[in-house]
Amino acid sequence: MKLTFISNYINHHQIPFSEACYRQLEGEYAFVQTMPMESERREMGWSSDGENLPYVHCLYEKEAECRKLIMDSDILMAGWTDREDLILERLKSGRLTIRVSERIYREGRWKAVSPRGLIRKFQEHIRFRNKPVYLLCAGAYVAADFHLIGAYPSKMFRWGYFPATICYNEELWIGKKEQQIVQIVWAGRFISLKRPEYMIKLAIDLKKAGCRFHIHMIGSGELDDQIKALAEIGQVNEQITFTGFCAPEEVRQIMAGSHIHVFTSNHLEGWGAVVNEAMNSGCATVASGQAGAVPYLIEHGHNGMVFDNGDYDQMLSLVKYLIDHPDEREKMGRCAYQTITEQWNAEQAASSLISFARGLQNGEMVPAKAGPLSTAPLL
Repeated sequence: MKLTFISNYINHHQIPFSEACYRQLEGEYAFVQTMPMESERREMGWSSDGENLPYVHCLYEKEAECRKLIMDSDILMAGWTDREDLILERLKSGRLTIRVSERIYREGRWKAVSPRGLIRKFQEHIRFRNKPVYLLCAGAYVAADFHLIGAYPSKMFRWGYFPATICYNEELWIGKKEQQIVQIVWAGRFISLKRPEYMIKLAIDLKKAGCRFHIHMIGSGELDDQIKALAEIGQVNEQITFTGFCAPEEVRQIMAGSHIHVFTSNHLEGWGAVVNEAMNSGCATVASGQAGAVPYLIEHGHNGMVFDNGDYDQMLSLVKYLIDHPDEREKMGRCAYQTITEQWNAEQAASSLISFARGLQNGEMVPAKAGPLSTAPLL
Protein backbone atom coordinates (compact mmCIF):
# COMPACT_ATOMS: atom_id res chain seq x y z
CA MET A 1 0.00 0.00 0.00
CA LYS A 2 1.37 3.40 -1.02
CA LEU A 3 0.42 6.28 1.29
CA THR A 4 1.08 9.93 0.47
CA PHE A 5 0.56 12.83 2.87
CA ILE A 6 0.28 16.32 1.36
CA SER A 7 0.60 19.39 3.60
CA ASN A 8 2.19 22.83 3.67
CA TYR A 9 5.56 21.74 5.09
CA ILE A 10 6.99 19.07 7.32
CA ASN A 11 8.00 20.01 10.86
CA HIS A 12 9.00 18.42 14.16
CA HIS A 13 5.33 17.76 15.00
CA GLN A 14 4.87 15.67 11.84
CA ILE A 15 8.25 13.99 11.42
CA PRO A 16 7.73 11.28 14.09
CA PHE A 17 4.44 10.22 12.45
CA SER A 18 6.03 10.28 9.01
CA GLU A 19 9.00 8.25 10.21
CA ALA A 20 6.65 5.67 11.71
CA CYS A 21 4.64 5.41 8.47
CA TYR A 22 7.80 5.17 6.36
CA ARG A 23 9.09 2.34 8.55
CA GLN A 24 5.82 0.44 8.97
CA LEU A 25 5.06 0.65 5.24
CA GLU A 26 8.63 -0.36 4.36
CA GLY A 27 9.29 2.78 2.35
CA GLU A 28 5.87 3.04 0.68
CA TYR A 29 5.23 6.46 2.20
CA ALA A 30 5.73 9.97 0.83
CA PHE A 31 5.24 13.47 2.20
CA VAL A 32 4.52 16.19 -0.35
CA GLN A 33 5.54 19.62 0.92
CA THR A 34 3.80 22.43 -0.95
CA MET A 35 5.75 25.43 0.36
CA PRO A 36 8.98 26.29 2.22
CA MET A 37 8.71 26.85 5.96
CA GLU A 38 8.03 30.47 6.94
CA SER A 39 10.89 32.48 8.42
CA GLU A 40 8.76 33.14 11.54
CA ARG A 41 8.71 29.43 12.34
CA ARG A 42 12.46 29.13 11.79
CA GLU A 43 13.03 32.06 14.16
CA MET A 44 11.01 30.14 16.77
CA GLY A 45 13.55 27.31 16.63
CA TRP A 46 11.76 25.10 14.12
CA SER A 47 14.19 23.31 11.82
CA SER A 48 13.73 22.95 8.05
CA ASP A 49 16.06 19.95 7.91
CA GLY A 50 13.02 17.75 7.31
CA GLU A 51 13.10 18.80 3.66
CA ASN A 52 16.09 16.48 3.24
CA LEU A 53 14.37 13.34 4.52
CA PRO A 54 14.12 10.54 1.93
CA TYR A 55 10.32 10.51 1.82
CA VAL A 56 9.87 14.30 1.50
CA HIS A 57 9.09 15.67 -1.96
CA CYS A 58 8.86 19.43 -2.56
CA LEU A 59 6.03 20.39 -4.90
CA TYR A 60 7.67 23.70 -5.79
CA GLU A 61 10.75 21.86 -7.06
CA LYS A 62 9.27 18.76 -8.74
CA GLU A 63 5.59 19.38 -9.43
CA ALA A 64 5.12 16.63 -12.02
CA GLU A 65 6.61 14.01 -9.68
CA CYS A 66 4.46 15.20 -6.78
CA ARG A 67 1.30 15.26 -8.88
CA LYS A 68 1.93 11.62 -9.78
CA LEU A 69 2.31 10.70 -6.10
CA ILE A 70 -0.93 12.50 -5.24
CA MET A 71 -2.94 10.83 -7.98
CA ASP A 72 -1.40 7.34 -8.01
CA SER A 73 -1.07 6.54 -4.29
CA ASP A 74 -3.49 4.01 -2.85
CA ILE A 75 -4.35 6.44 -0.04
CA LEU A 76 -3.90 10.21 0.02
CA MET A 77 -3.81 12.06 3.35
CA ALA A 78 -4.64 15.69 2.69
CA GLY A 79 -3.74 18.26 5.34
CA TRP A 80 -3.73 22.05 5.11
CA THR A 81 -2.20 23.30 1.89
CA ASP A 82 -2.32 26.27 -0.44
CA ARG A 83 -2.80 23.84 -3.36
CA GLU A 84 -6.38 22.76 -2.88
CA ASP A 85 -6.58 22.27 -6.65
CA LEU A 86 -4.41 19.16 -6.36
CA ILE A 87 -6.60 17.68 -3.64
CA LEU A 88 -9.79 18.38 -5.58
CA GLU A 89 -8.32 16.63 -8.60
CA ARG A 90 -7.78 13.55 -6.44
CA LEU A 91 -11.28 13.77 -4.91
CA LYS A 92 -12.92 13.99 -8.32
CA SER A 93 -11.09 10.84 -9.37
CA GLY A 94 -13.00 8.86 -6.74
CA ARG A 95 -9.83 7.39 -5.19
CA LEU A 96 -9.55 6.85 -1.42
CA THR A 97 -8.72 10.11 0.31
CA ILE A 98 -8.42 10.97 4.00
CA ARG A 99 -8.70 14.63 4.90
CA VAL A 100 -6.94 16.01 7.98
CA SER A 101 -8.39 19.22 9.39
CA GLU A 102 -8.45 21.51 12.38
CA ARG A 103 -11.58 23.54 13.14
CA ILE A 104 -13.25 25.40 10.30
CA TYR A 105 -15.39 27.55 12.61
CA ARG A 106 -13.03 28.27 15.48
CA GLU A 107 -14.14 31.92 15.50
CA GLY A 108 -17.78 30.88 15.92
CA ARG A 109 -20.17 28.38 14.35
CA TRP A 110 -22.46 31.25 13.38
CA LYS A 111 -20.14 31.59 10.36
CA ALA A 112 -21.72 28.42 8.97
CA VAL A 113 -24.60 30.58 7.66
CA SER A 114 -22.30 32.64 5.43
CA PRO A 115 -23.34 32.01 1.79
CA ARG A 116 -19.83 32.61 0.48
CA GLY A 117 -18.34 30.28 3.09
CA LEU A 118 -20.90 27.57 2.38
CA ILE A 119 -20.16 27.66 -1.34
CA ARG A 120 -16.51 27.04 -0.64
CA LYS A 121 -17.29 24.29 1.90
CA PHE A 122 -19.57 22.66 -0.68
CA GLN A 123 -16.81 22.71 -3.29
CA GLU A 124 -14.17 21.28 -0.95
CA HIS A 125 -16.16 19.00 1.37
CA ILE A 126 -19.94 18.67 1.21
CA ARG A 127 -20.27 17.43 -2.37
CA PHE A 128 -18.00 14.49 -1.57
CA ARG A 129 -20.03 13.38 1.48
CA ASN A 130 -21.01 10.07 -0.19
CA LYS A 131 -17.63 9.46 -1.84
CA PRO A 132 -14.71 7.44 -0.39
CA VAL A 133 -13.48 10.47 1.56
CA TYR A 134 -12.93 10.42 5.33
CA LEU A 135 -11.99 13.05 7.91
CA LEU A 136 -9.34 12.95 10.62
CA CYS A 137 -10.27 15.55 13.24
CA ALA A 138 -7.16 17.30 14.52
CA GLY A 139 -8.95 18.68 17.55
CA ALA A 140 -11.95 17.76 19.66
CA TYR A 141 -14.29 20.39 18.19
CA VAL A 142 -13.63 19.63 14.52
CA ALA A 143 -16.29 16.93 14.10
CA ALA A 144 -19.13 19.18 15.29
CA ASP A 145 -18.02 21.93 12.88
CA PHE A 146 -18.23 19.59 9.90
CA HIS A 147 -21.40 17.94 11.16
CA LEU A 148 -23.01 21.38 11.10
CA ILE A 149 -22.62 21.52 7.31
CA GLY A 150 -23.49 17.86 6.71
CA ALA A 151 -20.03 16.75 5.61
CA TYR A 152 -18.43 13.33 6.26
CA PRO A 153 -21.50 11.60 7.77
CA SER A 154 -20.33 8.81 10.12
CA LYS A 155 -16.83 9.21 8.64
CA MET A 156 -15.05 11.43 11.20
CA PHE A 157 -12.31 10.14 13.51
CA ARG A 158 -10.07 11.40 16.30
CA TRP A 159 -6.66 12.66 15.24
CA GLY A 160 -4.09 15.21 16.34
CA TYR A 161 -0.41 16.04 16.24
CA PHE A 162 2.24 13.62 17.41
CA PRO A 163 5.53 15.18 18.54
CA ALA A 164 8.47 12.94 19.35
CA THR A 165 7.78 10.56 22.22
CA ILE A 166 10.59 10.23 24.75
CA CYS A 167 10.80 7.16 26.98
CA TYR A 168 12.03 8.00 30.48
CA ASN A 169 13.04 5.79 33.37
CA GLU A 170 12.46 6.34 37.08
CA GLU A 171 15.15 9.03 37.15
CA LEU A 172 12.63 11.45 35.64
CA TRP A 173 10.43 11.23 38.74
CA ILE A 174 13.41 11.23 41.13
CA GLY A 175 14.63 14.44 39.51
CA LYS A 176 11.26 16.10 39.96
CA LYS A 177 11.13 15.05 43.63
CA GLU A 178 14.57 16.52 44.27
CA GLN A 179 13.40 19.99 43.26
CA GLN A 180 13.08 22.19 46.34
CA ILE A 181 10.28 24.33 44.91
CA VAL A 182 7.51 23.56 42.44
CA GLN A 183 8.57 24.17 38.85
CA ILE A 184 5.83 25.41 36.49
CA VAL A 185 6.23 25.61 32.72
CA TRP A 186 4.31 27.51 30.04
CA ALA A 187 5.27 27.40 26.35
CA GLY A 188 3.96 29.27 23.33
CA ARG A 189 3.98 32.48 21.37
CA PHE A 190 3.21 35.65 23.27
CA ILE A 191 0.00 36.41 21.38
CA SER A 192 -3.55 37.05 22.52
CA LEU A 193 -5.00 33.60 21.83
CA LYS A 194 -2.33 31.98 24.03
CA ARG A 195 -3.21 34.28 26.98
CA PRO A 196 0.34 34.59 28.40
CA GLU A 197 -0.90 37.33 30.75
CA TYR A 198 -2.61 34.59 32.80
CA MET A 199 0.83 33.40 33.87
CA ILE A 200 1.85 36.79 35.24
CA LYS A 201 -1.36 37.06 37.22
CA LEU A 202 -0.80 33.47 38.39
CA ALA A 203 2.69 34.34 39.63
CA ILE A 204 1.35 37.38 41.51
CA ASP A 205 -1.44 35.39 43.17
CA LEU A 206 0.76 32.40 44.05
CA LYS A 207 3.31 34.75 45.58
CA LYS A 208 0.60 36.43 47.67
CA ALA A 209 -0.55 33.00 48.84
CA GLY A 210 2.96 32.17 50.05
CA CYS A 211 3.49 29.32 47.58
CA ARG A 212 7.02 28.19 46.72
CA PHE A 213 7.25 28.02 42.95
CA HIS A 214 9.09 29.14 39.84
CA ILE A 215 7.59 29.70 36.38
CA HIS A 216 9.46 29.07 33.13
CA MET A 217 7.88 31.01 30.27
CA ILE A 218 9.16 29.64 26.97
CA GLY A 219 8.55 31.74 23.89
CA SER A 220 8.18 35.30 22.68
CA GLY A 221 6.01 37.31 20.34
CA GLU A 222 4.17 40.56 19.78
CA LEU A 223 3.14 40.85 23.46
CA ASP A 224 6.68 40.30 24.74
CA ASP A 225 7.26 43.83 26.06
CA GLN A 226 3.77 44.00 27.56
CA ILE A 227 4.11 40.68 29.38
CA LYS A 228 7.51 41.53 30.80
CA ALA A 229 6.23 44.93 31.91
CA LEU A 230 3.37 43.23 33.77
CA ALA A 231 5.90 41.01 35.55
CA GLU A 232 7.90 44.09 36.53
CA ILE A 233 4.83 45.93 37.83
CA GLY A 234 3.67 42.84 39.72
CA GLN A 235 7.14 42.38 41.25
CA VAL A 236 7.41 38.73 40.19
CA ASN A 237 10.57 38.87 38.06
CA GLU A 238 12.34 36.65 40.56
CA GLN A 239 9.58 34.06 40.25
CA ILE A 240 9.64 33.94 36.41
CA THR A 241 12.32 33.03 33.88
CA PHE A 242 11.67 34.30 30.36
CA THR A 243 13.64 31.96 28.12
CA GLY A 244 12.64 33.33 24.73
CA PHE A 245 12.16 30.85 21.91
CA CYS A 246 14.01 27.58 22.41
CA ALA A 247 14.82 24.64 20.17
CA PRO A 248 12.37 21.74 20.67
CA GLU A 249 15.04 19.76 22.53
CA GLU A 250 15.55 22.59 25.04
CA VAL A 251 11.80 22.88 25.57
CA ARG A 252 11.61 19.19 26.42
CA GLN A 253 14.50 19.51 28.91
CA ILE A 254 12.70 22.28 30.76
CA MET A 255 9.46 20.27 30.78
CA ALA A 256 11.25 17.18 32.09
CA GLY A 257 12.45 19.26 35.04
CA SER A 258 9.02 20.71 35.74
CA HIS A 259 6.12 19.48 37.87
CA ILE A 260 3.20 21.43 36.42
CA HIS A 261 2.43 22.57 32.89
CA VAL A 262 -0.12 25.33 32.43
CA PHE A 263 -1.82 25.65 29.06
CA THR A 264 -3.92 28.79 28.75
CA SER A 265 -4.93 29.00 25.06
CA ASN A 266 -8.47 29.97 24.09
CA HIS A 267 -10.86 28.51 21.48
CA LEU A 268 -8.67 29.76 18.60
CA GLU A 269 -6.05 27.10 19.41
CA GLY A 270 -6.68 24.29 16.94
CA TRP A 271 -4.64 21.66 18.78
CA GLY A 272 -1.74 22.60 21.09
CA ALA A 273 1.16 20.16 20.68
CA VAL A 274 2.87 21.46 23.82
CA VAL A 275 0.22 19.52 25.76
CA ASN A 276 1.46 16.26 24.22
CA GLU A 277 5.04 17.22 25.01
CA ALA A 278 4.37 18.23 28.62
CA MET A 279 2.34 15.09 29.32
CA ASN A 280 5.12 12.98 27.81
CA SER A 281 7.50 14.81 30.17
CA GLY A 282 5.50 13.72 33.21
CA CYS A 283 3.98 17.11 33.95
CA ALA A 284 0.59 17.42 35.58
CA THR A 285 -1.09 19.73 33.08
CA VAL A 286 -3.68 22.36 33.97
CA ALA A 287 -5.27 23.15 30.62
CA SER A 288 -7.94 25.27 29.03
CA GLY A 289 -10.71 23.02 27.77
CA GLN A 290 -11.27 25.35 24.82
CA ALA A 291 -8.18 24.13 22.94
CA GLY A 292 -8.51 21.21 20.53
CA ALA A 293 -6.07 18.78 22.14
CA VAL A 294 -7.43 18.93 25.66
CA PRO A 295 -10.69 16.91 25.50
CA TYR A 296 -8.89 14.18 23.53
CA LEU A 297 -5.81 13.94 25.75
CA ILE A 298 -6.86 14.91 29.29
CA GLU A 299 -9.29 13.16 31.59
CA HIS A 300 -9.87 15.65 34.40
CA GLY A 301 -8.47 14.47 37.73
CA HIS A 302 -6.81 11.41 36.19
CA ASN A 303 -3.98 12.56 33.93
CA GLY A 304 -4.36 16.32 34.25
CA MET A 305 -6.88 19.02 35.12
CA VAL A 306 -9.13 21.15 32.91
CA PHE A 307 -10.56 24.62 33.47
CA ASP A 308 -13.48 26.00 31.49
CA ASN A 309 -14.08 29.01 29.26
CA GLY A 310 -11.01 30.99 30.22
CA ASP A 311 -11.94 30.90 33.90
CA TYR A 312 -8.77 32.27 35.51
CA ASP A 313 -9.96 31.75 39.09
CA GLN A 314 -10.64 28.09 38.38
CA MET A 315 -7.21 27.75 36.80
CA LEU A 316 -5.58 29.35 39.86
CA SER A 317 -7.46 26.99 42.17
CA LEU A 318 -6.32 23.92 40.20
CA VAL A 319 -2.68 25.02 40.15
CA LYS A 320 -2.74 25.70 43.90
CA TYR A 321 -4.26 22.25 44.46
CA LEU A 322 -1.39 20.62 42.59
CA ILE A 323 1.19 22.67 44.48
CA ASP A 324 -0.38 21.64 47.80
CA HIS A 325 -0.81 17.95 46.89
CA PRO A 326 2.51 16.58 45.61
CA ASP A 327 1.37 12.96 45.62
CA GLU A 328 -1.65 13.74 43.45
CA ARG A 329 0.55 15.88 41.23
CA GLU A 330 2.97 13.01 40.67
CA LYS A 331 0.15 10.54 40.10
CA MET A 332 -1.37 12.73 37.39
CA GLY A 333 2.05 13.26 35.82
CA ARG A 334 2.65 9.52 35.66
CA CYS A 335 -0.79 8.92 34.13
CA ALA A 336 -0.16 11.70 31.62
CA TYR A 337 3.12 10.05 30.63
CA GLN A 338 1.30 6.74 30.21
CA THR A 339 -1.38 8.35 27.99
CA ILE A 340 1.25 9.54 25.54
CA THR A 341 3.58 6.55 25.58
CA GLU A 342 0.80 3.97 25.30
CA GLN A 343 -1.80 5.63 23.08
CA TRP A 344 -1.36 9.17 21.75
CA ASN A 345 1.99 8.82 19.98
CA ALA A 346 3.29 8.64 16.42
CA GLU A 347 3.82 4.87 16.34
CA GLN A 348 0.29 4.15 17.52
CA ALA A 349 -1.18 6.77 15.17
CA ALA A 350 0.67 5.32 12.17
CA SER A 351 -0.34 1.77 13.07
CA SER A 352 -4.00 2.74 13.54
CA LEU A 353 -4.06 4.72 10.30
CA ILE A 354 -2.48 1.93 8.25
CA SER A 355 -4.87 -0.64 9.71
CA PHE A 356 -7.83 1.66 9.01
CA ALA A 357 -6.66 2.37 5.45
CA ARG A 358 -6.19 -1.33 4.66
CA GLY A 359 -9.69 -1.95 5.93
CA LEU A 360 -11.02 0.72 3.57
CA GLN A 361 -9.22 -0.95 0.67
CA ASN A 362 -11.11 -4.12 1.55
CA GLY A 363 -14.43 -2.33 1.76
CA GLU A 364 -14.54 -2.19 5.57
CA MET A 365 -14.53 0.86 7.85
CA VAL A 366 -13.21 -0.28 11.22
CA PRO A 367 -12.40 2.54 13.68
CA ALA A 368 -9.91 2.09 16.51
CA LYS A 369 -11.45 1.38 19.92
CA ALA A 370 -9.72 4.38 21.53
CA GLY A 371 -7.18 7.08 20.72
CA PRO A 372 -6.23 8.03 17.15
CA LEU A 373 -8.71 6.77 14.53
CA SER A 374 -11.47 6.12 17.07
CA THR A 375 -14.85 7.67 16.23
CA ALA A 376 -14.87 11.44 16.89
CA PRO A 377 -17.67 12.62 19.20
CA LEU A 378 -19.60 15.82 18.49
CA LEU A 379 -18.50 18.40 21.08
